[in-house]
Amino acid sequence: MKLNSLSDLQKLLPDSEPPSINVRKSGHDGKGATVRLSLETKGRKGKSVTLVSGLQHNPDTMKDIARMLKEHCGVGGTVKARTIELQGDQRVRAKAFLEKMNYVVK
Repeated sequence: MKLNSLSDLQKLLPDSEPPSINVRKSGHDGKGATVRLSLETKGRKGKSVTLVSGLQHNPDTMKDIARMLKEHCGVGGTVKARTIELQGDQRVRAKAFLEKMNYVVK
């Protein structure tokens, strides 16, 4: 199934509720899971890249989430080794979008 919007993702992850900060889930289902955002320039000839790590989805879902993030931020990017890379400093935009998807962003 190709995801085109946030509502399509919510169909895959039913019962999405706002995350509770103090409650940790034992299994990963997208509800309240912690995702880390970081900015990296090392080994990229001075260019900055925003890294989104901590997503525990299958590769197809990771690609769909990356595509939606890239569209939302208006930048290019890729999925490498369970991490989504977005070109440039997109921490603010990516954080807002991931919080709409019920992730806890650090």
